Amino acid sequence: MSLLAFYTTTLGLLAPMLACVGIGTIWGRRRLPYSGEFVSLLVTTVGVPALVFHTLVTTQLDDRLLLEIGAATVLALVFANALCALALRLLHMPVRALMQTAAFPNAGNLGLPLAALAFGDTGFSAAVVFFAVCAFAQNTIGVRTLPGANVGKVWRSPVLLAAVAAVVCRAFDVPVPAWTLESAQLLGRITVPLMLMSLGYALSAIPSSGLRAGSVLAVMRLGFGALSGFLAAWMLGLSLDMRALMVMQMSMPCAVISYMFATRYTNKGEVSAGAVLVSTALFLLLLPITLALIDAPAAQGLH
Repeated sequence: MSLLAFYTTTLGLLAPMLACVGIGTIWGRRRLPYSGEFVSLLVTTVGVPALVFHTLVTTQLDDRLLLEIGAATVLALVFANALCALALRLLHMPVRALMQTAAFPNAGNLGLPLAALAFGDTGFSAAVVFFAVCAFAQNTIGVRTLPGANVGKVWRSPVLLAAVAAVVCRAFDVPVPAWTLESAQLLGRITVPLMLMSLGYALSAIPSSGLRAGSVLAVMRLGFGALSGFLAAWMLGLSLDMRALMVMQMSMPCAVISYMFATRYTNKGEVSAGAVLVSTALFLLLLPITLALIDAPAAQGLH
């Protein structure tokens, strides 16, 4: 199959995801009413915890694999942060202000829908574990590295509480009422569309200044992320499918929340914004090739 045909077919698979991002972008460009604070609060305190709880309780993946994915995520994030910190220091760029932007992937807005697209239900369940670990790490340890950041008690994180509750239910065979699972499933379904539309809205509002320095961070995010995901999965002996999933998840573009944190706590908001824009554009451009290189199930069906 020609490269053009491969891109066209992949674009068709990505159409639902791109439609949601496009709606958010148009919404932002037209300056239609949008409460970012409300959507963010709804997603982080209701939608994501419900999604995490329902997925972890009902997934058919065995507990050992879920733990391995969690451990691989932690190890990959350690590698990514170390590599980015070293590169930023060598380039004489502020490490504390920019490391979070370069090191943490967009595991929610893009990571979850793309995992479902490329790897099916199994990949989505693993991606939820990946996302839960990333979200907790970025909103606790990650944000604390920023100059002047002051965060609350980490144990109050709804995502963490939902994950712990799900783990307890699985570990001790605690029966979960059907209405609870159905409620969690219904609430969780709002998460991915809202995340994608919020991503589009955020991208429409991000200033284009800082593209030059942001491009450096974008290359770090994609390159070091993919390398860190591969090393972590290889060291822990994950299966080929899960190894491919880790590489894809760790090579996601810079997270929008990193830009928000950088704007709030540092004077490098424009650089972080440029990194989000460039890394997202590069990621979407290279996505078909990435799917083919990691031999994802979705790419196998394109040949």
